[in-house]
Amino acid sequence: MKKIIIATKNKGKLNDIKEIFKDLNFEILSFIDFDNSPDVEEVGKTFEENAQLKAQACYNEYKIPSIGDDSGLVVEQLNGEPGIYSARYAGENANDFLNNQKLIKAIERFPEPHRAKFVCVASYFDGEKFINAYGEVQGRIITEPRGNNGFGYDPLFIPNGYDKTFGELSLEEKNKISHRSIAFKKLYKKLVNEL
Repeated sequence: MKKIIIATKNKGKLNDIKEIFKDLNFEILSFIDFDNSPDVEEVGKTFEENAQLKAQACYNEYKIPSIGDDSGLVVEQLNGEPGIYSARYAGENANDFLNNQKLIKAIERFPEPHRAKFVCVASYFDGEKFINAYGEVQGRIITEPRGNNGFGYDPLFIPNGYDKTFGELSLEEKNKISHRSIAFKKLYKKLVNEL
């Protein structure tokens, strides 16, 4: 059976991807399956560059086709911030709470609605070529966090067509519409056609 490594230690993300890829007839591995894994610096200027850096570093380490992804929140009124810096918006050692506080402070001076989108790029690399897929979900930011599900900016983000934040939606509901789900479903279709 062919193998693919997902460049992550995040069990939640891994389970989501395994569910999407379940019909691909590949053994899905991740950094969790190895004693040492590459520490990839996200020095790219775009989500795509960062996703490719992760996939390439993973391939270089194990010589097995690899998938990396990068995602973040893009806020219209903040000229696209926090963007590729979403995980470290409030500094290198920032946590979700500090990042959310900084975002709330940054948008409070603007009128509602605070339009935003979550973006994800998933990138496959087999040592020769990259196959990339893009996903996004449009919505708006609120200034009072709601819900304890998910992570990151989920309690502040209401997707279009919903009255609940990502933090209030169940994992199942979120995965039907999330940027990561869209990107990985598109990548799955590309891999089925090209491999």
